[in-house]
Amino acid sequence: MLLRTEKLTKSFGGLVAVKSVDLNVNQGEILGIIGPNGAGKTTLTNLISGVLYPTEGRIRFEDKDITFVPAHLRARMGIARTFQLVRPLRDFTAFENVVVSCLFARGESLREARKSARKICELVELDQPERRLDRLTVFELKKLEIARALGCQPKLLILDEVMAGLNSEEMQRIIQLVRSLREKQITICVIEHVMSVISQLTDRVIVLDRGEIIAEGPYEKVAHDPKVITAYLGEEA
Repeated sequence: MLLRTEKLTKSFGGLVAVKSVDLNVNQGEILGIIGPNGAGKTTLTNLISGVLYPTEGRIRFEDKDITFVPAHLRARMGIARTFQLVRPLRDFTAFENVVVSCLFARGESLREARKSARKICELVELDQPERRLDRLTVFELKKLEIARALGCQPKLLILDEVMAGLNSEEMQRIIQLVRSLREKQITICVIEHVMSVISQLTDRVIVLDRGEIIAEGPYEKVAHDPKVITAYLGEEA
């Protein structure tokens, strides 16, 4: 078991965004996390990555309690994530953005960080990484976001709606990239609304609704679960 949450809960005043979530992430798997808008997916991601601290519950990573470990230390422990809104350092090139990630997350020297960044840019097929960011396409910016996360040398990589805004061909290339990352012993969580991606990519899926896990299992199983159909359609199945 790489990561486990125990009764994880996050409240914002009277709103309970995540409610008593018991989540297990197994070493080497690609886990899908799905649910309708407002289900608590991003809040759960923020709790695991350390952007938020829980109201109740615990988080364990490699059997260490990290519930209140700051986000930057979790990154150094091997938990990396992308964000729905890509916000790179705009005054830097794509390559320099990856260098910064390697510098701060890995604690490498500048020379080592540049060498690592080159390898990462090649891995994600980020062509001409010295270009200015305003010359990158949406697809290239998405690959840059993954590259920045890889700068942390993650053991667990959380991809938060990385497919948004991409066409079908670009999605397939990201799917191939994610599969190649799993081959490098990186465990991956995929938060996604594109069900074709979830069905192709994941070993197991959990479904959130109103902050709670309502179904878990292979995609084909959860996709036909009456509770899941109700959550997505807003009507009795």
